[in-house]
Amino acid sequence: MTSLRKLGSSDLDVFPLALGGNVFGWTADEDQSFAVLDAYTAVGGNFVDTADSYSAWVEGNRGGESETVLGKWLKSRGNRADVVVATKVSQHPEFRGLSAATIKAAADASLRRLGTDYIDLYYTHFDQPDVPVEEIIGALDTLVKAGKVRHIAASNISAERLRASLEFSDREGLARYVALQPHYNLVSRGTYEGELQDLAERTGLSAVPYFALASGFLTGKYRPGATVESARAGSAAKHLETERGQRVLAALDEIAAAHDVPVATVALAWLAAQPTVAAPIASARTVEQLLALTGVGELTLSETEIGRLTQASA
Repeated sequence: MTSLRKLGSSDLDVFPLALGGNVFGWTADEDQSFAVLDAYTAVGGNFVDTADSYSAWVEGNRGGESETVLGKWLKSRGNRADVVVATKVSQHPEFRGLSAATIKAAADASLRRLGTDYIDLYYTHFDQPDVPVEEIIGALDTLVKAGKVRHIAASNISAERLRASLEFSDREGLARYVALQPHYNLVSRGTYEGELQDLAERTGLSAVPYFALASGFLTGKYRPGATVESARAGSAAKHLETERGQRVLAALDEIAAAHDVPVATVALAWLAAQPTVAAPIASARTVEQLLALTGVGELTLSETEIGRLTQASA
């Protein structure tokens, strides 16, 4: 059985892979989404990541489709208490930004779509630097005190604003961020490593990286001359043109072959082994795709293998 990991200073214990809900109601319809969620929880998965804006970018969608699918699944399976539900505020077309009023109204809308009376982990999706951290933390603290949110977290935030937020929470005795969701993977290390990672480590925050597989590039399905049918093929394929991308693929291939596991499993295992990282986020449209992701809980890379990947991705 895969062991769970503690999320920062919270009382949340999470599976080492967070299932990304961005595909629910987008590239995965309701039946496909239910099948993936069932398969994820069947192997011990308990951490699902969504956002109020998923998938507003699809023509005909309004935002909130992913939360709605997840809410229907939780209700039909009767397992709300067993799943750590993470969602986010600031990007829904009707609730843009992080003013106190927006945060509170967006949370209520998310609760309705999710069909629950509490959110386990509530992220500020994109920071809004012109709103004082005092206003943001104050609004989030109100939600925690009301029992609507258990813990709070931040995504897409500068080290400076994160530090100011944590200091304000500590000074005033208000709800404090327990986790951080950075853009981080083997071909995008500078988006987290350095000041942000150091701050997370120093202040006891867990990282839950998004784009953990670089839009699919780190699954190994993008190769010279290969055509991949995917909504994200363009952003993934660009890494093939870089020396680093090719070095990383070569190292992943070698280590995946040694363990007889998919390339994606190795890429996630490297990420899961990095300081502060509790659980990378990755999404799957099908149960077949999911198996390579949940395998991260069973794979422990050696120091040599981790070093080889670290060197290849430098």
